[in-house]
Amino acid sequence: MTRLHLGVFFTGVGPNLLWTEPDFADHTHIDTFIHVVRTLERGLFDAFFLGEGLRVRENRGTVYDLDVAGRPDAITQLAALAAETTHIGLVATQNTTYNYPADLARRLAGLDAVSGGRAGWNIVTTDNAWTGENFRHGGWLPHERRYERATAFVETAKALWRNERVHLDTDLVTLDATGAVPPSPQGRPVLFQAGDSDGGRELAARHADVVFSANTDYDKAVAYAADLRARLARHGRSADSLRILPGASVVLGDTLDEARERARWITREQTTGPRAIAFLEQYWGKDLSGYDPDGPLPDIDPADGELDPSRGTIPIELRTGKLERIAGWRALAFDRGLSIRDLVIEVTPRHNTFIGTPGQIADEWTRYVRDRAVDGFNLLPQLLPGTVEDIVDRLVPELQERGVYRTAYEGTTLREHLELPPL
Repeated sequence: MTRLHLGVFFTGVGPNLLWTEPDFADHTHIDTFIHVVRTLERGLFDAFFLGEGLRVRENRGTVYDLDVAGRPDAITQLAALAAETTHIGLVATQNTTYNYPADLARRLAGLDAVSGGRAGWNIVTTDNAWTGENFRHGGWLPHERRYERATAFVETAKALWRNERVHLDTDLVTLDATGAVPPSPQGRPVLFQAGDSDGGRELAARHADVVFSANTDYDKAVAYAADLRARLARHGRSADSLRILPGASVVLGDTLDEARERARWITREQTTGPRAIAFLEQYWGKDLSGYDPDGPLPDIDPADGELDPSRGTIPIELRTGKLERIAGWRALAFDRGLSIRDLVIEVTPRHNTFIGTPGQIADEWTRYVRDRAVDGFNLLPQLLPGTVEDIVDRLVPELQERGVYRTAYEGTTLREHLELPPL
C-alpha cells in the first residue's frame, strides 16, 4: 500500500518561523514543544525533528539579533518529550564535524533506549570556521572533506551500535572503542541525511534510512528519486530501504485565493526590513543600516574581495562571483522597480510551499506519493502551534479520505512508522 509519511522540522532560528507574531508560543519553553509534539502525535505523524545550532548566528562579526539566540540541546529536549508521548519518532540533528563518534553514538543510543525505539539521527556536516571556533578547531576541515569525515563517523557509530570494537587512525577520525548501550526495540536510531550535493547523495545511498531533499517541484522530485535509487542499487540496497522526504511548507486557505494571499503575507513577514538589509550586508561587506529597506538598492560599491567563506550561512556555491551577482540584482531591481526588500524576497532561495485548500494539497500530495516521486514530506511550520494545528485538523483528514495516510499507528518504533525493512 502506498502511504504518505510526514514529519515536522523545527529549525529553532531563522526567517521561516514568524516568532515575533503575537500568537506565536514561547519559542524555547518546554510547554510549547510538549503541545506541538502531542498535536503531531494526534495527527499520526512519523516524527518530530529538532534543528541544531552550535553557535549563535552572526552578521559581519556581531551577533545576529534578528533570530532567537541559540536553542536547547536537541537530545536533551527530545528525551523530555519522550516521556510526554508514546508513538511519535524523535529526531535529533547532530553534527559529524564537531562531535566525537563514540560519545555521540552513546548519547543517541541513550535517546533510542529511553524512548522505546523512537529515536532518529539527522546527520549534518559543517565546515565553517565561525562554528569551529567554539570547538578549538577553527576552519580545520576543508569543505570538500566534510562528507569524507561524515562517512567514517557514521560507519563508526553503526559499528558501535552493533557492539563491535572499532579502531580508526586517520587524519579525520582517531578512535579505539566499543559500544556501551544495549540496542533498543528498533535496533539503532533511524538515520536521516540532508543534502542535494553529490557527496550528500552518496552518503545517503550508503547509509541513510531517510533522506531530505529540496526537490519538491514534481519533475525535479522524480529526477532526484531516480538518481538516488540508482545509487542505492550500486551500493547493494533496495529501493524500499530509503524514504525520501523533501522539506516543504504548507499554507492553507478556505479558497485558493485566500491561501495565496496568506502566503504573500507570510513571505513579507519572513523578510522584514532589517532582515533584508542584513542579507545585502553579507554581499556588500559594509554597514547598510542607513538605507531604507523599502527604497532602492545601495548606491555604493561593495567591499573588495569575495565573501568570507567562514560565515557558513551562505551556500558554498554563492560565495564567489559576488560582483556579477550584485550587478544582476541591480539590473533586476531597475527593470522591475524593486525595493531592497522586494529584491531580497525575489532572490532568496526558499523551501517549496504548497498553497491551496486542504483538498487541493491532498490531491497534489496523493499524486506525488503514488508516483513514488516522494515518500512524504518534512514540513517547516511558519507559526507555532497554529500551522501544526491547521495541518493536523484540516489536511490530515483529507489525506486519510484519499487512502494515502494512516488512520492509526500500527507499530511503536520510528522504523515501523516509516515502514522500513528490519535491520
